[in-house]
Amino acid sequence: MAGSSTEYIKHHLTNLTFGNHPEQGWSFARNAQDVQDMGFWAFHVDSLGWSITLGLVFCLLFRAVAKNATSDVPGGLQNFIEVIIDFVDVNVKDTFHGKSDLIAPLALTVFVWIFLMNTMDLVPVDFLPQIAQFVGVNVFGAEPHAVYFKVVPTTDPNITLGMSVSVFFLVLFYSIKMKGVGGFTKELTMQPFNNPLFIPFNLLLEGVALLAKPVSLGMRLFGNMYAGELIFILIALLPFGVQWMLSVPWAIFHILVITLQAFIFMMLTVVYLSMASEHH
Repeated sequence: MAGSSTEYIKHHLTNLTFGNHPEQGWSFARNAQDVQDMGFWAFHVDSLGWSITLGLVFCLLFRAVAKNATSDVPGGLQNFIEVIIDFVDVNVKDTFHGKSDLIAPLALTVFVWIFLMNTMDLVPVDFLPQIAQFVGVNVFGAEPHAVYFKVVPTTDPNITLGMSVSVFFLVLFYSIKMKGVGGFTKELTMQPFNNPLFIPFNLLLEGVALLAKPVSLGMRLFGNMYAGELIFILIALLPFGVQWMLSVPWAIFHILVITLQAFIFMMLTVVYLSMASEHH
């Protein structure tokens, strides 16, 4: 029983991976060892698929509401979207002190997209994987144990770090745009000690602080969502009656977690870009 529980947990925490296997060539991983053998150049098909799908849901939903928006009595969906936009707009105005037409749309995209990806954590852990297993076995002839399927993109560090690295490049872009190459270089080398003798020490401190931003931003989101997903998986191992007693309260509490993590990622993105846009 312990072994089956361990395999169950490992199976739910393994991504559907497509990559170049040393012996099998380009193929889907059939077990955890195949995932390791594929190395760096492998694609987590489930994480990429769900993140792209939910991104399209966000774009199409907001586009449909914008096209059908009315100044008369708005519908419930329009009211809800307007509340989200006003919420993001207020936080951006209070946090970002520069001038940019990109920051508010970026903050809205980050918040809603991450919220949608986090919300997949509320789907019962066996529901979509069992559908994927049925399709894999009956359509593609795969072995049941070889069909992996994770449905929460933010439990994959490749997704969260990918977003945080994108923010990091924006920080570099705004830093150089607002301060120039010389100003940005001086910021890294002449702080906190404004003395040429301390340039190596300053560069070490500022470089670590700069690189820590994308790492902490991505790992914070991943860690919180991974832990929440793991708890749902552990609850699913319990008897059916006990599952409902534990999963429903945890799901209700988790609504706060998924919203808070999307908000934190959005706010830190705006804060980092605000700091990068300051001339001094």
